[in-house]
Amino acid sequence: MASGVRPGQGTNSVPLSMHLTAKPLTAVALGALGEVLVAPLQSGRSYFDASLSNDRVSGRPSLSIVHSLPAASLPLEVKQLERHQFSSQSFVPMCAGRWLLIVCPSATDGGPDVAAVQAFVARPDQGVTLRRDTWHHSLTVLDQSACHAVFMWRDGTQADEEFRQVAPFSVEVPPS
Repeated sequence: MASGVRPGQGTNSVPLSMHLTAKPLTAVALGALGEVLVAPLQSGRSYFDASLSNDRVSGRPSLSIVHSLPAASLPLEVKQLERHQFSSQSFVPMCAGRWLLIVCPSATDGGPDVAAVQAFVARPDQGVTLRRDTWHHSLTVLDQSACHAVFMWRDGTQADEEFRQVAPFSVEVPPS
């Protein structure tokens, strides 16, 4: 169950199914849904291979750079989640402030398990690889415009990504 969940009211009097407060992103909190990426503290290299996966022979590596504007208003109202059933997806900040990560596992019917949704505030020096089949909200930045490198595998079909409407819920972000 999501922490900090309480009934709420959405914009334009749309009832929200729940309200949660984003917590700091840590490897322990993200758990089985992905891997937190941080640069090594000393000279050297860190590998983050554990969460990278591609389940399609036809999938090819895809690297993009996304420029995002800060969320227009908070709390953020979430109405849709997406997943990449056959590929992990990595988000690596290139120039960013804090950013918001909203994730949940798949339910038994394959859709998002919104009852298990979690929200995290990532620092500018944290990236993440979401394991394949992890439902998530689109990339949302908080404090300033930001650029993120995004890596996944794609084969150009509709199976590359799936979007689902969910009962609206809101995510509050604590001040920095």
